[in-house]
Amino acid sequence: MIIGVAGPYSASTEEQKQINLDAMNTAGARLLELGHIPLIGVNAALPILQKANVPDRYQGIMDISMAVMSACDAILMLAESPGANKERDLALSRGLPVYYKINDIPTVMVDSNR
Repeated sequence: MIIGVAGPYSASTEEQKQINLDAMNTAGARLLELGHIPLIGVNAALPILQKANVPDRYQGIMDISMAVMSACDAILMLAESPGANKERDLALSRGLPVYYKINDIPTVMVDSNR
């Protein structure tokens, strides 16, 4: 499955933003180990926003994150935040599974001939 990882990114310090991003990427690494394809919207958004001259960086992150999440088969919700809740609500509106613990996500049998 393609599984989106949702959790807080915004924070009052750059250090906390990095901690939040690291948590999402660590969860993504675990999903990959389970045989899934992880997608993290903020990872897609940040490099673009570093180059873009847009008035609302948060809105830019959310627009890209929501587009990324629309390509997912399920979502892993690490913790609530306004943005993560929007991503979760998108998944729910599409009838997709929302996982709250990585241990609830099934392992995929990986074909060793790939």
